[in-house]
Amino acid sequence: MANNSVLVVGGGGREHALCMALSSSPLVESLHCAPGNAGTKAISTNHEVSASDASGLVELALHVGASLVVVGPEAPLCDALADRLAEVGIPCFGPVQALAELEGSKLHAKEVMRTAGVPTADFHVLTSSSDIDQALDEFSGHPWVVKRDVLAGGKGVVVTADRNEAKAFIEHSIETDGKVLLEAFLVGEEASMLVIMDGSGYVCLPPSQDHKRAYDGDNGPNTGGMGAYCPAPVATPEVLERTVEEIVEPMHAYLASQVVPYRGVLYVGLMITPQGAPSVVEFNVRFGDPECQITLPLIESDAFEMLYAAATDALAESKVSFHNRHALTVVLAAEGYPASPVKGRLIQGIPTPTADAWVNHAGTGFNAAGELISTGGRVLTCTALGKTLDEAALRAYQVLEGIELEGSHHRTDIGHRAL
Repeated sequence: MANNSVLVVGGGGREHALCMALSSSPLVESLHCAPGNAGTKAISTNHEVSASDASGLVELALHVGASLVVVGPEAPLCDALADRLAEVGIPCFGPVQALAELEGSKLHAKEVMRTAGVPTADFHVLTSSSDIDQALDEFSGHPWVVKRDVLAGGKGVVVTADRNEAKAFIEHSIETDGKVLLEAFLVGEEASMLVIMDGSGYVCLPPSQDHKRAYDGDNGPNTGGMGAYCPAPVATPEVLERTVEEIVEPMHAYLASQVVPYRGVLYVGLMITPQGAPSVVEFNVRFGDPECQITLPLIESDAFEMLYAAATDALAESKVSFHNRHALTVVLAAEGYPASPVKGRLIQGIPTPTADAWVNHAGTGFNAAGELISTGGRVLTCTALGKTLDEAALRAYQVLEGIELEGSHHRTDIGHRAL
C-alpha cells in the first residue's frame, strides 16, 4: 500500500493542513496540490489548476497517477468532481454530486433530516407568493434566521433581530434565487462535529468550536472563521452520546443506503441547548476551515490510511486513534477582512515550525521578486497543541506575535468560552 500519489484540491488553510497530515504518512510517496498556496508549495507540488476546473483536475489526477484525490472545498463536489473521478477509476475523498447537495441546498438538507428523523430547527420555505410578515411573526421573539438555498461559501445566512433587515434579505433572496428558508432560532451553544464516513462505517473526530465573528467578544461581522479549538468542552460525553445516537447514526444509515454511499467527511454544525440536547444547524460536505487545522493534528494514526479507507468503503476495518491533547488555532486576517481585504502585502517573521506549534498558510503566495505576500482575506492560521487548552492557546499566540503583516488583525480571545 506504499508509494501512493495523492492530489489535494484547494488552496486555503484547510488544504495546507491536509497536505501537512498526508506528508507525514510513510504511505505517501508524492503529494500534489491544485492550486495550493505558499505553504503547500513547501511540502507538495503545486499545480496551476483551479479548484473549479473539474475537467482539468481529472486530467491532473490521471497525469500524476493519483491513488487518491482529497477534495478540500465544497464547490468541486457540487460540480460532480467525485463522479468524474469514479468514471476514470480514481478513489475520491468527498461525496458524489447527489450527496454534496446536503451543502449545495439548505432545503434538500432539511428534507433529508426530516426523512432520517434528525433534530433540526422548524422552517418555512418562502417564495414570491408567501406572506413574509406572517412568517416573520411566527418566528418572532428571537432573532430571525434566513438562509439562501444556494451554495454561498458560508455567506448565505443572515441572523438578525432587526425585522427590516430580515425582510429585506428575504425579499432579495427570493428575487435572486426564487425561494429562501426562514428558520426558527435555536437557543444554545454551537459546536462542530466532523464525521468521516463511507458505506461501511463512520469515525467521529473530536468536537470543536469555531469563532465566526470578526472581533473579540463575538462582535463584528460574520466571517469564514477567525479561530477554533478542540476538543470543545460544551460537547460533554453525554452530549456526544446523544449526537451519535440522534444525528450521526441515522444520517449514516441514510447516506450509506444510497446508490453510491457517502464517502468523505460530513461536517455537522450543532446547536447544543442548555439542557444538553443537540440539534443540527447545518451540514457541510467537507472539512471546516479552520476546524480542519485543529482536528487533523489530533489524529494519532495514519491520515492517508483513514482518508483512503473512507474513499474505498473500507473504514469499518480501519483503526483510527487520537492524541489526548488540545489544539487551538488563531486566524491572522488581512486589513479590511471580511468586507474588502487588502491583498499583495509582504508577510515576514513566520517562525520555524515545531512539533507543538506551526503556521498553516491560507491566503498566501509569492510576488515577482519571490517574496511571501498575502493573496486572500484569511492569510494565516497559527496553530498549536498542548496538554491543556491554556497551553495550546499560549503557544498559538506566541507563534502569531512575531509575524508582520501591515494592517492585519486577529482575535485575542480564541477559546474564551472554554478558558
